[in-house]
Amino acid sequence: MRFGQTTQPIIRERSEHCISRADIDAEALKVLYRLSDAGYVGYLVGGSVRDLLLGRKPKDFDVGTNAYPSDIRDIFRNCFLIGRRFRLAHIIFGKKIIETSTFRRQPEEKGTEEDGLYQFEDNTFGTPEEDAKRRDFTVNGLFYDIRTFAVIDYVGGLEDLEKRTLRCIGDPNVRFREDPVRMMRAARFAARLDFTIDPESSEAIHKYHSDILNASRARVCEEVFRLFTYQSSSMAFRLMWRFRMLEDILPRLSASIDASGGEDAPIWKYLSALDGQPISEAATNGLRVACLYYAMVAARLAEEAKAAPDGRVNTQDIARDVVSEIAERLRIPKAAFATALSMIDLQRRLSEPPRRDTRSFRFIRNEIFAEALALRRVVLTAEGRDTAVADAWQAYHDEERAAWNGPEDDWLMRHRRTSDGSRPSQHPHRRRHRRRGGGKHNGPAPRPPNSAPAGNDRPVARPFNRPPHKN
Repeated sequence: MRFGQTTQPIIRERSEHCISRADIDAEALKVLYRLSDAGYVGYLVGGSVRDLLLGRKPKDFDVGTNAYPSDIRDIFRNCFLIGRRFRLAHIIFGKKIIETSTFRRQPEEKGTEEDGLYQFEDNTFGTPEEDAKRRDFTVNGLFYDIRTFAVIDYVGGLEDLEKRTLRCIGDPNVRFREDPVRMMRAARFAARLDFTIDPESSEAIHKYHSDILNASRARVCEEVFRLFTYQSSSMAFRLMWRFRMLEDILPRLSASIDASGGEDAPIWKYLSALDGQPISEAATNGLRVACLYYAMVAARLAEEAKAAPDGRVNTQDIARDVVSEIAERLRIPKAAFATALSMIDLQRRLSEPPRRDTRSFRFIRNEIFAEALALRRVVLTAEGRDTAVADAWQAYHDEERAAWNGPEDDWLMRHRRTSDGSRPSQHPHRRRHRRRGGGKHNGPAPRPPNSAPAGNDRPVARPFNRPPHKN
């Protein structure tokens, strides 16, 4: 299907589909109705329409419109425009954001397949049909019209949705090369939706999988962590390995899978156990990294223990050597890397019942305890072992947490981290005073003997409303 080709859309009326306004977010409905009342077209677009048709609960609700960004800002006072090449409108409702974008069209390409490069002009505004054809997969190119309550399909997404097929819009040999991250998205959507990737798209991924190395490292890192979402990480990484994209991104991990059984490698058991945990959706990246590399770390520990004279090895050193691959190649946050190492190192401690002493009490108050225990449950489930000791640790934590009479914020230890990986101040309301000069004197620090006077050795200026310091 060419981008410039005009097609007649397939329109499925309200009686022919299962989407109800009761299933749509209330704030998204406000945006759609206000755009419609202002005389503009307002469509629910993207993955939200796909999920509603599949009977799933969408995570986000995005809106497409023919109103320009400046028009959207005039309609909504709670609107902020972001982006440089193409302006997007973020309409804020408390902690919720409804992303609203003007319909775009796919720009004309420059270059040929023989050149190996596809260059594009900046994004420009377009029609709903052009906007649908510039999206990645047919099931993501569906629209829901708030005025007629109909589903509009320009790209054949309804048919592929019924066949449970993931098909690329346009020529996959071109679309995957212009944005190689789409190949990772294909693996993620196929695993999450339990869809089959169509043969033409699969062939293109097998052919151009190494182009993923041309993508931005930050985007690849973000997409790797998205593979863990929706409790489908086992199948998503299996598809990454089958298409050899895992070999391009994390070659040591891929080689370990090949050497440990391929389709029957232990890593799939650990990822499946993570998918089955209630904490899997809210898991931090540290826990995800630990689960991804735990099978490889366990194999190295067993190998080193056989070679050691006393059978004792340094778990954290081995874990650091193994997990350093993802830290070096994808530049994951340092907090995620350090947390993964700590959780792996704590597995030996969690293998013994709690002693209910001061040391154990401090341990269960640590913020990392919950995730370390979650990793322990993943390991025990993957290896088919009893979880009685993990249950004892959880019971001890729950008892002490219920009996705690101190402030709510003081239950966790002081060395917890914030969401961006930095360490918060232990005294957030205390103002730090810089010491003026050298030591307790207000004047400059004394010079070493026999040194030449400095040109800037002047008394430090005091605020005019503060009396001089008295010793």
